[in-house]
Amino acid sequence: MSSLSSCAEAFEAELSLVRGLSPRTVEAYGRDVRAFLAFLAARGKTTPQSLERADVADHVGKLRGAGRKASTRARAFVAVREFLAFLKERRETERDLSEGLDSPKRELVLPRVLDEGTTLKILQSADGDDPRSLRDRAMLELLYGCGLRVSELCSLELQDVVADAEVVRCRGKGEKERIVPMGVPAAKALVRYLESARDVFARGNASERCIFLTRLGRPFTRMGVFKMLRERAAAAGVDPHAVSPHVLRHCFATDLLAHGADIRAIQEMLGHSSIGTTQMYTHVDAARIGTVHRTYHPRADFAQ
Repeated sequence: MSSLSSCAEAFEAELSLVRGLSPRTVEAYGRDVRAFLAFLAARGKTTPQSLERADVADHVGKLRGAGRKASTRARAFVAVREFLAFLKERRETERDLSEGLDSPKRELVLPRVLDEGTTLKILQSADGDDPRSLRDRAMLELLYGCGLRVSELCSLELQDVVADAEVVRCRGKGEKERIVPMGVPAAKALVRYLESARDVFARGNASERCIFLTRLGRPFTRMGVFKMLRERAAAAGVDPHAVSPHVLRHCFATDLLAHGADIRAIQEMLGHSSIGTTQMYTHVDAARIGTVHRTYHPRADFAQ
């Protein structure tokens, strides 16, 4: 008879090795499942066979009673649901004990975005011809022009880019690959960097395949990209705390939507597995429309 703790370890291994989820996602799922096991242990339940459907419902209810945010409760529910489905697949339980339970509703939190003029200011803050400016401009153009995640930007390698075709191949969550168009400005900025500056940062190391390198010749880290972006934002007169690589990814999506792009095309370019994730940008665009109306329409003050 398996213990719940050993099943939880096997579950985390499957998330990492079989499903290919990121370490951060596996860690979050594991944390939520361990909280569930602690709740069960307090009830004297340590094996899958001892579980009842009421245990799951009571655990979700306890999260709600603790005053946690809806997004936190929803994430914990998903983790527990996946764990229970895993137990059923391994025949540790006779049925999936989460079936029929409603997931806590997530609060709609609109992503932070910049207006197009502000985004352009940040891009133009790296307008020089020196190696660092060429590198930073290419990085900024790809973040905004392709909607890349910061991890995707850091992992880009030389063979991932077809500059003439203006496309880039990136590896997203779960190591899923996708092809994203760059656009002319991003492609030009990248070609200038590769032709005139990358060798300076590579420091003669022909075996290094990552595209974007630091002054020490090492691939960029997430924090290194954050630091570069915020320095460029400050130089452009933009509050550095209002920007991040993910804000530029949000700007990519909302600006495409504002200019008439199809929502499913945006989903493909962002690498979202679900159209529901992409649809949050329709709310952002609606909010922008409302702001424009309230600002410029002569009778907006009379709207009910």
